[in-house]
Amino acid sequence: MKDRSKEIFGNKISRRAYRNAEKSKEKFIKKFGDDSNENYGVRVTDNEVIGPLLGVKNIDVSTSYDPFVYEMDTDKGIIVGNIRMGFGHYRISMAMASYAHHLGYIPYWMDLNSFKETTCTKVIGAQNDLYSLGSRLSKNPVFNKLVWEPTNYEGFRALTYNSSDQKNAELMAPVYRNVPKDIPVIATHVWPAQAAIHAGMKYVVNAIPDNWPMALHLSEGSVHTIQCRNAYMGYRILNGMNKSKVCRHMPKGSLVYTGHYIDYELVSNIEADCRARMDRRKNRKPMRFLLTIGGAGAQKEIFAEIIKHLIPYIKQGKAALYVNVGDYRNVWDELLKQIKEMKSLSVEHMDDWEDTLAFADKALDEKSEITGIHGFFHSDIFKAVYTTNLLMRSCDVLVTKPSELAFYPVPKLFIRRVGKHEMWGAIHSAEIGDGTLECRDIPHTIQMLNQFLKTDLLDEMCENIMENKKSGIYDGARKVVELAVGLKERANK
Repeated sequence: MKDRSKEIFGNKISRRAYRNAEKSKEKFIKKFGDDSNENYGVRVTDNEVIGPLLGVKNIDVSTSYDPFVYEMDTDKGIIVGNIRMGFGHYRISMAMASYAHHLGYIPYWMDLNSFKETTCTKVIGAQNDLYSLGSRLSKNPVFNKLVWEPTNYEGFRALTYNSSDQKNAELMAPVYRNVPKDIPVIATHVWPAQAAIHAGMKYVVNAIPDNWPMALHLSEGSVHTIQCRNAYMGYRILNGMNKSKVCRHMPKGSLVYTGHYIDYELVSNIEADCRARMDRRKNRKPMRFLLTIGGAGAQKEIFAEIIKHLIPYIKQGKAALYVNVGDYRNVWDELLKQIKEMKSLSVEHMDDWEDTLAFADKALDEKSEITGIHGFFHSDIFKAVYTTNLLMRSCDVLVTKPSELAFYPVPKLFIRRVGKHEMWGAIHSAEIGDGTLECRDIPHTIQMLNQFLKTDLLDEMCENIMENKKSGIYDGARKVVELAVGLKERANK
């Protein structure tokens, strides 16, 4: 099999860089072992949270399962390969699963960070822990300027970084050993795509999440999909990925623009949800703000200032607030301690999935009155992530950093990024009119809150979102699923 660390789309990697890639793999083997000869079995189980909603079934991998028993539907199955790193890759995976289910396929959820006995999961877990630490440390402006932003912006951009990633991904391939090779794979992080290619999976789509072209996201051998046109152009010529040198371009068929990766349930209801937002504003009902705190919980301080500013409006019935702290209950408790007025205005929806589902349904009823502050926490990762999806339809404004949520069809207020690569999500959203500029400090964040509360900005964004839908901008998840299935269908013909 081709050594994908020596040459990337025809661009040769230097001997020194290749040796560094080998050393990276050797370091992980020394720390976590090499299970390349393990014959892992595959078991399929029901996903009790998003299974009833999106038809998802989980894939588990272990030496305790019979490697010769195949429980997967090779005709209708689609693997959604992902990792838990923050919430973003899970959320994009849910969008893929949503459209796969809608189109009549069975989405198999394969989280490479969940197979605890494997070297694969140990390697991913170590890198995930390091990334989470960096996210938290990025609150320090010196660390952010000198280490975090350069790493996320230029470090991950280099072809040499991809060379090391490809070598490390060889350690992840064993988890695919006994997965039927002709089931299409949609990967929402590059590692599941690279591992699938190394393992000989035949039909792999690498759904690139970011809007800043980086070699980090390359998985040669798969079809790469892109959400935005400007990122498409950057990837097409591998722009800046070998410093000032001109790179060999990606070959035809390896790169496809699809549009934003959005759930069927959200796309199909865009017009109804936008009209409901405009009607609430016209009828002077409380404007509903959704604050969603991601897996790293790195921006609690910003959310605290937003809540403080909104409390007078909440008391006057001019605003209402949803706060989803994901699986970080401590963030909610700390906010209550820090903001004394918050508790008396709050209703808690804590680790009660049926209650969360009921509230989300109620909030969609045009006759319902939503007031005060509603806090949401779920210890289960699927519930923690999907709660935001459920609340998104009935909210008026989503307040978020410009990461994967930058692409969702809801009016957005962007707070400070975590990593310079994220800034392009806000730029793109502002260009198509469904989100604000990135507000990098509290005064500008407050200014933008007031723009929503006191001007017709909300209506403008809703109109833009409905126009964007007509242009197919939010059809990315559907197109990715159709592309993955199409690879298999064309091969079989």
